[in-house]
Amino acid sequence: MFNLLERAIYYILGSFFWKLIILLITVLSLIGSIMMIPKELVLAKMLPGKNNDTFNIYIDLPSGSSILQTRQVGECVVRELQKESEIQNIELFLGMGSPLDFAGLIKGSHFKQQENLAEVVINLSAKHHRHEASYNMVQRIRPLILKSCGEIYSGTSIKFIEPPAGPPTMGAVVAEIYGESDIGIREVAEQVKNIFVSTKGLVDIDIMQDEIYNKIEIELDNVKVARSGLDIKNLNDLLYLSLEGMGIAVKNSKIYDDQVMIYLSLSPEDKIFKNDDIKNIELKLSSMKLMNNSGFMVPISELVKITKINSNPMIITKNLHKMTNVVAETDMVSQVYPLLEARSKIIQNLANEYEIKETGLFDLELKSKNSGLNYLLKWDGEMRVTIDTFIDLGGAFIAALILIFLLMVVYYKSYALSGIVLIGSLLSIVGVIVGHWIMDIFTEGSFFLTATSLIGFIALIGISSRNTLLLIDFTKSLLNEMDQRKAIAYATVTRAKPIFLTASAIILASTLLASDAVFGGLGVSLIFGTISAVVASLIVIPILINSQKLK
Repeated sequence: MFNLLERAIYYILGSFFWKLIILLITVLSLIGSIMMIPKELVLAKMLPGKNNDTFNIYIDLPSGSSILQTRQVGECVVRELQKESEIQNIELFLGMGSPLDFAGLIKGSHFKQQENLAEVVINLSAKHHRHEASYNMVQRIRPLILKSCGEIYSGTSIKFIEPPAGPPTMGAVVAEIYGESDIGIREVAEQVKNIFVSTKGLVDIDIMQDEIYNKIEIELDNVKVARSGLDIKNLNDLLYLSLEGMGIAVKNSKIYDDQVMIYLSLSPEDKIFKNDDIKNIELKLSSMKLMNNSGFMVPISELVKITKINSNPMIITKNLHKMTNVVAETDMVSQVYPLLEARSKIIQNLANEYEIKETGLFDLELKSKNSGLNYLLKWDGEMRVTIDTFIDLGGAFIAALILIFLLMVVYYKSYALSGIVLIGSLLSIVGVIVGHWIMDIFTEGSFFLTATSLIGFIALIGISSRNTLLLIDFTKSLLNEMDQRKAIAYATVTRAKPIFLTASAIILASTLLASDAVFGGLGVSLIFGTISAVVASLIVIPILINSQKLK
C-alpha cells in the first residue's frame, strides 16, 4: 500500500494538471466549509444543552395576583408534569423561590417573596436510565404546559429553567435597556418584548420589572374612630385578622419541642374581593362589625377611607443607571441567529418613533423623536458570553498562528516554508466544520459549533504543524541522495505510518468525547480535524513543498 502511495505522490508531483486540480479542490473545500457558518448549515453556540437530572419552572402571574390564583396555576403545572413517567419528584414553592441552585443564584430566585410568584422543582430519573434528554423533554412539554396553564390568567409567564452547561446567565438572550425616564424605559421594553415574541426560536420571554397595577388603600379615620368609642388597636387587629390572619393562641405538642401557633383568619373565599370596585369593597367591610364601649356594633366601613392608588414598582439600576432587562430563552437553537433577527426587527419597527444608531458590535442607541430622550440597548446573557468566548478563542488561534510562523521563520529562514506550515494547520478547519455538519445530520436536534469545538481546532494546530515540520525536515535530509521530487514522495510515505498511528490514537480517544453534550464539539473537532490534517499532510503539503527549492 505504501509503495502504491509513493508512486501516486511521485506521479502527482510531476503532473501540472493533477497539482492544479488538487490545489483547486483544496481551496474550494476551505471556502465552502467556511461558508457553511454564514449559510447556517453549521450553527454556532457557546455550549449546547446539558442533559441534566433536574430543571425548574418559574411561574409569574401579573403583579397583584393572589396566592390562590398562583396556587391554581401551580397545581395545573404539577398535574401536567405528573403525566411524565420519567419525572421522579415534583415540589411546588408558592410565594417564594426554591432553595438556591446554580441557575437561581444568577436569575434572582432568592428575591421571590410575592404572592404572584411560584417555582416548581422537578427531579428526573438518572440520565443513563432515560431515553430522552432533559432539554428534549423541556422542549416537548413546554407548549403543552403553556397551553393548559398559561392561559388560565391573562399575562401569566411560565419559564423553564435548566442548570447551565457553562457560565450561568439571566437568559440566552438579554436586552438591557438604559434610560433616564422610567416610563420611557417601560415603553421601549414592551416594544422589544413584542419583537421577541414574534421572533422564531425565542421562548420564555419576560420583562424583569414589576407591573404597575391598582391597589386598594384602607386608611383609618382617626376622628370617626375616636367618636365611635372603639379602640384603634382592636380595629387594626380585626382588619389584619380578616385580610391576612394572625396568631391568637398556642398549642403544646408531643411531637414538636416548640409551641405550635394557632392562626385565625377568614376563609379563602371570604377574603377574596370579586373586583376592585370601591362600592364592592365597602359592602364587604360593612359586614365586619366591632362592638364599642356602649355595646353597639359599628361597621368597619364607617370608620375607614377607601382609595385606589397605583403600586410602587421596584426601581432597577446597574452601575447607578436606571435600566430593565428583557430576557428570552432559545428553543433548541443557537441564540446568535434569533438575536440578529430581533435586532433587525428593532431597527426596522422602531424607526418611526426613534432615531436609531448602531454602537459597538450589536448594541443600539435610541433617541425618541417626541421627547428627545436617549435610550441604550445593550445585549447580554449567553449571547454576550458567546461573543466574548469566540473573540477570545479567535484571538488565541491568531496568536498561535503568529507564534508558529515566527518560530518557523527563525528555524527555516524562509517565509515560504513557514507559510506552508501554517497552511497545513489551517486546513484542519475543513474537517472541523464538515464534521459538525455530518454530526448534525445524524443527531437529534442541532449539533452546534461550540467553544469546545474551537478549543479542539486550536489543539489541532500543533498536531498539523508537527506533521508538516517533520515532512519538510525529512525531505531536506534526503536531498543529498535523490532529487527533490523523489525525496518528497519517499519522505511522505515514510512519515505516513507514524502519522496514521498518531491520528488513529487521537480519533479513538476522541470518540469517548463525541457523545458528550458539553464536550462533544471537542471530540468531533479532534476526530474530523485530524482526518483533514492527515489528508492535507500526505497530499496537499507535498505539492506545496515541491513548489519551493529546498536547500
